[in-house]
Amino acid sequence: MGLLVTVKALREQSEQVSRVVAGQSGMLVYGDEGEGAVGLSRQTALVRAADSVGPATVSISAVRTRVVRADPMRDDFFEQFFRGHFPDRVYREPYQSFGSGVIVDGDGYILTNEHVVGGAGDVRVTLTDGREYQARVLGGDSRFDLAVLKVEAEDLPVAVLGDSDDLMIGEWVVAIGNPFGHFLNDPHPTVTAGVISALHRDVLADGESDAIYKDMIQTDASINPGNSGGPLVNSVGDVIGINSFIFSMSGGSQGVGFAIPVNVARLIINELIEFGRVRDVWVGMRVQDLNPALAQNLGLPAVRGVLASFLEPDSPAERAGIRYGDIVTAVNGDEVESVRQARRAIFGSRVGDVITVSVLRGGESHDFDVRLEEVPH
Repeated sequence: MGLLVTVKALREQSEQVSRVVAGQSGMLVYGDEGEGAVGLSRQTALVRAADSVGPATVSISAVRTRVVRADPMRDDFFEQFFRGHFPDRVYREPYQSFGSGVIVDGDGYILTNEHVVGGAGDVRVTLTDGREYQARVLGGDSRFDLAVLKVEAEDLPVAVLGDSDDLMIGEWVVAIGNPFGHFLNDPHPTVTAGVISALHRDVLADGESDAIYKDMIQTDASINPGNSGGPLVNSVGDVIGINSFIFSMSGGSQGVGFAIPVNVARLIINELIEFGRVRDVWVGMRVQDLNPALAQNLGLPAVRGVLASFLEPDSPAERAGIRYGDIVTAVNGDEVESVRQARRAIFGSRVGDVITVSVLRGGESHDFDVRLEEVPH
């Protein structure tokens, strides 16, 4: 009998522990605690993060124009006889693109992707409370795929920008945006949850894009059409990235999405607000790829690095001590083996930054600190 009592008591204790653990983990809790405890247990970090940044997430509608080339000979029978005799009809037509953005300043500054608003003549933003404003494109840069909008409004909700250098693979994140919001006729954003799948991804843009996607954040949180420009948020409610694109075989989300780190975005915001553009940095040095024949002529034991083939007089590179014929092997510690890598190595650097250029000269390695300047006009 005593054994039965003990087992019963252990079972009751186990059920109490299970209820406590379930409550701490954010699961639904049923029992004596009541509905209030159930509600509290559901307020997970991700719920609070979405609730914090959601109001600062806006829907964007942009009217843009595209060039259309229409073939006047659409009939296959006539086309085989008259192809080339009639020129194509080329004209421009307006079309509407949709995306998302995030309010980053109470004065009405909104961050989004450049590919959402680039070249748009009419841009409107809609807040989650239904307010709609005409927006001005303050500036954008296709290389960074970032743009800043400005609206004249008061009492705007503002998102907190975090630190994208302090991220962990596997930590929870939420992607916020308004996919297909123009079809749903609802300004409230959609929230999808996932984790940071990888960091520091360098992604090659397609041939039609000027963008350089460097040091990207990869996430499996669903990013769908219309999410572009919306915030990627960590579990404490800080914006740590700007959702940009996905890899997909079907056109829909397959769990491989990418966001621009917010630390890069912060630099671009400051440039666009202060100067209306992202100032191009000037090194004053041209480089070319090394091939086996060139490396042999230069007496190099292996093809590694790029050749400094020209230095502009009184340029930052020349003043730092770099000379014609030096072999650039690394920039800021990152190895360089092609012109493309050399360009990507300084991508994201701003005017006034100092970069360390490692070169091979006469069989010896040298490091030079180069202070970047704005391209002379």
